[in-house]
Parts: sequence; C-alpha cells; structure tokens
Amino acid sequence: MKDKANKGYWQRLAKIYAPLMESDKKFYNAICGYIRDYLKSDMNVLELACGTGIQSVRFAKAGFDVTGLDLSEDMLEIARKRAKAASEAIEFKQGNMLDLSQAGNYDLVTCYSDSICYMADEIEVGDVFQQVYNCLNEGGVFIFDVHSTYQTDTVFPGYSYHENAEEFAMVWDTYADEAPHSVVHELTFFLQDEDGRFTRYDEVHEERTYEILTYDILLEQAGFKNVKIYADFEDQAPKKESKRWFFVCEK
Repeated sequence: MKDKANKGYWQRLAKIYAPLMESDKKFYNAICGYIRDYLKSDMNVLELACGTGIQSVRFAKAGFDVTGLDLSEDMLEIARKRAKAASEAIEFKQGNMLDLSQAGNYDLVTCYSDSICYMADEIEVGDVFQQVYNCLNEGGVFIFDVHSTYQTDTVFPGYSYHENAEEFAMVWDTYADEAPHSVVHELTFFLQDEDGRFTRYDEVHEERTYEILTYDILLEQAGFKNVKIYADFEDQAPKKESKRWFFVCEK
C-alpha cells in the first residue's frame, strides 16, 4: 500500500471517483428533479461536499449562481476542469463543512450523497447544521440527505461491489460497525502505474446515521424551522424500508 499522504495517490483516486460518480446518472437526475420545486431563478447555491462537480455543473446549467465546496483539493481540480469544459463559471472552494465562516451567504445550501453521515458523531452533525444555518440568508433553504437506519442496519452489512476497468479495479465491502446505525466501507483499489503495473491502495470509510428524531432535534437546536422529511427522492414520508432520507429545512 502506498503512502496516502502522497499527492499523486489522491490525484489518481479522484480520477477514479469521477467516472464512477458520472456513471450514476440516475442518481443525479433524481436530485435535479427532486429539488426543482425549491429553486428560484435568482438563487445563489452552495453545494457542500461537491466532489468532482457533477451536480454543481448541473445547477449552473439550470441558471443558478453556484459555489462548490469540498475537503479534497484534488477533487476540486477535476471539478474546475469539468466546469470549464461545460463553459460554466463556478467558484470551487477547498474547505470543511464544519467551518463555513468564510464561505459566504447563500439562498440554498445542499449536501448530498450521504456526506453528513461522514461526521464523527452527532455533535459534529449539529455543528454542521449550525454552520449551514449561519451562512444562509433569511428565508434560505438547506436540503440534505442521509442514510436511513434501515440502510445501515439491514441493507449495508454484507454488501459487496466489484468494478473492473482498463486502468483500475475496485473491491468494495461493507460491514456493520460498533456504534448504533454505523457501518465501515472497506475499499481496495488497484491502479495502473505509468509502467503498466498495478499498485494496490486501501481505504476505509466510516459512516453513521441517526434516528429521524435526532436529526429533528439537532436542526431545531441550530435554529431551523418548517423541517420536512421525505424518502427515496419521492414527496412521501419515510417508510420502514426507505433507504435514504431527505430533509428540507427553512431558516
């Protein structure tokens, strides 16, 4: 396993994530369709955990003033190239959603792909909610999704996914973790080097979700009002076997 402090590692990994996320067009189409009712033509939008900018470009093409923020500068490097290729002027910032004090003010903040579930505990989740609340304009909207407890407790444990491509291969296995409603994703990548040989890289992703009531309380403590909860890209209340919960919160 190579040193993940090596910039080249993250550059190669970012290039892998880009086509993997690009291939999931159904997911991104669903996001666009889902939030359409909450968008107004003069809104400025902040996309948290924007990754390689797929959704940011879609927002921009729909006519919105978009800013993308992500922890990974290498992901943002791909995002900037994507926006340039699409002839869209999007500002991409490197930053942590736990500190949005320098992010600016927005009418809409989004956080998709269960990125909230990467927070270490509910204290950090509450901190993110407070940061988002503080950077929203009055009357602004925060939309985010998380895994349901059904997803973490029933669907994920034992999950396995394999991907083979010309320049890389990937193995993804998921196990239940010790904390309630938490999982560990173990990812193994085999990336082709310039000399044609493959090098192995390993990653561990830890995610945790909470009961709906916990999210409700944390959002209320941050100051949000009129919190609406939906499931699986539909305007329906969550059911026992819903896999993804969506929260629409007003300031």
